[in-house]
Amino acid sequence: MSRTTSDLLYLVTIVTFILALRFLSRPDTARLGNWIGAAGMLLAIAVTLAKSEVVSYFWIAVGMVIGGGFGAVAARRVKMTAMPQMVALFNGVGGGAAALISWAEFHNRAPEPGNLKLDVSIAIMLSALIGSISFSGSMVAFAKLQELIGGRPITYPGQQLVNGLVFGTAVAAGITIAAGGEEQWLMWALLVLASIFGVLFVLPIGGADMPVVISLLNAFTGLAAAATGFELENNVLIVSGMLVGASGTLLTVMMGRAMNRSITNVLFGAFGQVSSGAAATASTDGGSVRSAGAEDVAVMLAYAHKVVVVPGYGLAVAQAQHDVRQLADLLEEKGVEVSYAIHPVAGRMPGHMNVLLAEANVPYPQLKEMDEANPEFGRTDVVLVVGANDVVNPDARNNEGSPIYGMPILNVDQAQTVVVLKRSMNPGFAGIENPLFFNPKTVMLFGDAKESVGKLIEDVKGL
Repeated sequence: MSRTTSDLLYLVTIVTFILALRFLSRPDTARLGNWIGAAGMLLAIAVTLAKSEVVSYFWIAVGMVIGGGFGAVAARRVKMTAMPQMVALFNGVGGGAAALISWAEFHNRAPEPGNLKLDVSIAIMLSALIGSISFSGSMVAFAKLQELIGGRPITYPGQQLVNGLVFGTAVAAGITIAAGGEEQWLMWALLVLASIFGVLFVLPIGGADMPVVISLLNAFTGLAAAATGFELENNVLIVSGMLVGASGTLLTVMMGRAMNRSITNVLFGAFGQVSSGAAATASTDGGSVRSAGAEDVAVMLAYAHKVVVVPGYGLAVAQAQHDVRQLADLLEEKGVEVSYAIHPVAGRMPGHMNVLLAEANVPYPQLKEMDEANPEFGRTDVVLVVGANDVVNPDARNNEGSPIYGMPILNVDQAQTVVVLKRSMNPGFAGIENPLFFNPKTVMLFGDAKESVGKLIEDVKGL
């Protein structure tokens, strides 16, 4: 294949990636965007394999079979509740791949000091540094989400100093290589130190902030891929990497704003760390918890004019999205107006609730983002909170002593009645008590969300 032909086909690939991002920005077009992006990636792989520079088709085929097989099985078998950790795992693999390519390029191009050009050397160092951080950091994020390690921040005295020394030493190794000190041991030191920093970087971040961390590490992987593109002189890698890096960065900033917290606070604030007196910060005002049976809640829902469903991670755990959609259909048949209020950081990855509800074919117009949903709660008869906790916690609005004070929330306490579906009174992922549960307007429907919604469906049918 000629260079002109391959460049033209690469340009087509770049266009498909841009279109994919455009369609992925809306739940109702996300499936199409996914297909367009996959088609573009398939074209990029085909064009790359058609080039004369390929050394061994056999080993490439082996890698594709192993990687493609794992990806296909994971995509079909991984539950929606495990999707955030799968995203973290796959994102980390991308960063690790970039780091390995940088090591291979350094090994092949610099058998002796002085053989690397400055621009290529800088690209290799950036790819190794950022890719290693993304890989090891994503593995820690995966372990936290999978609950292989505790979700609370892991801190120790002098942590920031240690992190700074490790990162500074890794950068110094990279600068030394770029300045002409092209020694293999320096490259190994860079890779190892950057990987250690990735671990130390994510450990002190609480589980409640994992959606932001995943988004940021995704941006890191994009930047590492772009740097790899400069190493390999591949325009597709450069453009696609920058697209991922830019979109991941913008998403990280937007999610930080959704929590009314700066990115530095998310990364270095150790949010969710256990502190003395933490339980006393919740402004419960001496209220008591009221529970109700499914029959009573069904009556509330069936005779309401407007019902808003607020999904949370508990909905994903119970795999109750199809049941919630069935309940909504029954209520609409009875003339009830039903919508869904989506908080930007609900769940454990960006867009988690949107994907979950799209899987159940919930009509897109019924999905209301926080800014659109909040003005509607004042005229809402019943809010059905299914597994959400921190994103509906009024302490974020009323209690200056709360760790989440200032975070924009869904103002469900402004509705006439709030029904919370929850297994128990345990606090949410952030580990913070929620005074909404003690509000006189609130009734608790305890139990597994799927079973509870199933009972509501049967009771609504009987009305």
